[in-house]
Amino acid sequence: MTAEAFGVGLRGQSDGVSSQTVRDFGAVGDGEADDTAALQKVVDAHAGALRLPKGKYRIAKPIRIALNETGYTSIVGDGTATVIMAGKGPAFHIVGAHGGTAAPHTVKDDVWDNQRMPLIDGFEIRGEHPESLGIVAEGTMHAIFSRLLIRRVRDGIVLTGRNRNVLISECQIYHNRGTGIYLDHVNLHQINIANSHISYNGGGGVVVRGGEVRNLQIGTSDIEANMDPDGPPTANVLIDASEGSVREGAIVGCTLQHTHEAPGSANIRFIGREKEPIKIGYFSISDNALSDVAVNVHLKYVRGVSITGNSFWKGFEHNLLVEGSSNVVVGPNLFDRNPDYRPADSRNSLLFVDSVDSTLTGLHINHALGEEAALTLRRCKRFNVTNSMILDSASVGLLLDEVEHTRVSDTVIRNDRADAGEFVALRAVGGSDNSLVDNLFSGGVDIAEGSAKVEGSH
Repeated sequence: MTAEAFGVGLRGQSDGVSSQTVRDFGAVGDGEADDTAALQKVVDAHAGALRLPKGKYRIAKPIRIALNETGYTSIVGDGTATVIMAGKGPAFHIVGAHGGTAAPHTVKDDVWDNQRMPLIDGFEIRGEHPESLGIVAEGTMHAIFSRLLIRRVRDGIVLTGRNRNVLISECQIYHNRGTGIYLDHVNLHQINIANSHISYNGGGGVVVRGGEVRNLQIGTSDIEANMDPDGPPTANVLIDASEGSVREGAIVGCTLQHTHEAPGSANIRFIGREKEPIKIGYFSISDNALSDVAVNVHLKYVRGVSITGNSFWKGFEHNLLVEGSSNVVVGPNLFDRNPDYRPADSRNSLLFVDSVDSTLTGLHINHALGEEAALTLRRCKRFNVTNSMILDSASVGLLLDEVEHTRVSDTVIRNDRADAGEFVALRAVGGSDNSLVDNLFSGGVDIAEGSAKVEGSH
């Protein structure tokens, strides 16, 4: 027997008024007629759900959903509907009145009774205006965005103002002019972005600028080519805390790649403020595949980031670039050059500059073409480099340049390539109070007098 035989409608709702669709309010859905008034009428009628059956619903201005006026409201389809945004602004502007935190005692009764959990699910938004947006949400509690295709707008999903406990999953945010998911000076705690494709957005994939963000989790997603070769530098994941603060989060189990043809591009880029207190950190970057950009991971003015279990390749400037940062832990990661991957001229080097109090352990670096070294520490202090492999790099394996209070131990640095030439395994220039203990080197060792103490290395 069918679901309809039991009186069950879309997504398990009882048949009756709740199963009315936008067509019952006058929407045509032929892609030509202006359905703005009909869709807004559904919202204003407090229908509870704006249901989109198969069709193309063309709108000329945003559908505004003020949750404190409409009560519980969702926008739902079954994958067969397209909303064409032919005007400026978001196709859907969802406005709640939540002014508290994520703590239950701060949530007012009206939010629980009328506003909680707006669900936006199961349809396409397509832009036909240069300033069209997909969805803008502010003041929401427990908003859910799922099974959406958003394309050809400027920005896909925009969170601004104050939001709490946001879920974005199973979405295809594809080929937009600006940002895929944009946290625009938002006050937001608890957001999960998972199991989605976020690709070919010219202004960045997931972008955070300003505001106050905590508990940002990005997982098991494909995040690719979110940069315009003719536009300003951006990243597949860009967190800019040069204003505001962003702390507590993870980027886990994703594929992040493309395109090195965009100058200054990165897969993951964190930017903080130079002066203490540093406003970005307590992040984990784990178990990702990262490739084919200028810099795979770029950290600038961060405190407290762990990087482990990732596979890096085709960092055309650097696989890892860390500037002015502290308490960075880089654990076992693969930094490789696979001859199957073309072009073969990516540098793949690792560079730490003006950074302190960090640990590098279990690195596997193979065939880096960095002009200075496979791994360079420049003007760094209190580093521990241990249990690593640096193999077949083009010039110098490890360069310590004006480094202080640093220990390098139990590390193998070799170059067995036929064209190795005059390979230097380790070079120490300036600096003081460094210790090189129990390492295995092949090739030359160039250690400036007074820069390091050497014990048990071969």
